[in-house]
Amino acid sequence: MVLAVFFLRKLSRPHSVLFGNKKSKDYQNIEAFLRNCGSLAPKRYSFSDIKKMTHSFKHKLGQGGYGDVYKGKLFDGSCVAIKVLIESKGDGEEFINEIASISRTSHVNIVTLLGFCFEGKNRTLIFKFMSNGSLEKFIHEKGSLKWETLYQIIVGVARGLEYLHRGCNTQILHFDIKLHNILLDEDFCPKISDFGLAKICPKKESIVSMTGARGTVGYITLEVFSKNFGVISHKSDVYRRLEEDEELGLHGISHEEDKEIVRKMIIVSLWCIQTNPSERPTMSRVVEILEGSLHSLQIPPKPFLSSPRSTLRDSSISIPS
Repeated sequence: MVLAVFFLRKLSRPHSVLFGNKKSKDYQNIEAFLRNCGSLAPKRYSFSDIKKMTHSFKHKLGQGGYGDVYKGKLFDGSCVAIKVLIESKGDGEEFINEIASISRTSHVNIVTLLGFCFEGKNRTLIFKFMSNGSLEKFIHEKGSLKWETLYQIIVGVARGLEYLHRGCNTQILHFDIKLHNILLDEDFCPKISDFGLAKICPKKESIVSMTGARGTVGYITLEVFSKNFGVISHKSDVYRRLEEDEELGLHGISHEEDKEIVRKMIIVSLWCIQTNPSERPTMSRVVEILEGSLHSLQIPPKPFLSSPRSTLRDSSISIPS
């Protein structure tokens, strides 16, 4: 009888307690965070609401390292994208990061968080639906985007990052800027998304302390791996992947305006992949370069990390003229 009472009591407790101390601590951390948010927290929905919105998760939009994304509708008929998080890691850090980061923002180039669900092990985030999906599905298709459209997308992403670094009350570092995390609305206006790895820090603190690497392989900055390359800061968001020994594949350049846009984007990209973070431009400077005159721009030095094969080639940088 004693054992029966014990198990009945255990089964009657909140779902999170059944998953052991780690889950219990995870649950308590998130609940405490949501209480502290108060009225600033987005609208909270039950998991039964989420199932109704998605028609029992019928239409899957995509998936990532932190969960699957489904299309749904709010009760007012608005289309939404609902991200269902997989098992939480780090005491619910990625769930807290998403809500904490995005709820502090209000910018045309940052994704809008409309609500969330936190019910036992079920954790979901509700975003405004982006009809054109992610930039990733367009970038590898030749001719799918005009150069002017791509240029406006890049400027929008730069403005969004500038806002995160300087425009918020606290500085927000994203740490996972990549094609998949740039969403496009019906007008191809870019929205920075997926703040699961984000870190919030006071504006006065330019150096960030982290216990381990975070980000996607191929996009992570070198200083995140080793202090020999510099300190982790907002400059860690100012980085782009460089593929060795690949053709640039610059198609569809039909007039002088396109040539100027391409030259600007290449020069900015080369500055942004400098190995030493102190040599990379701030996002404010990136926006200034993209929107300014091409004639005053200097070609940056070649990053010293390059393959032996590539060092045999001419060290000059070839840019469409």
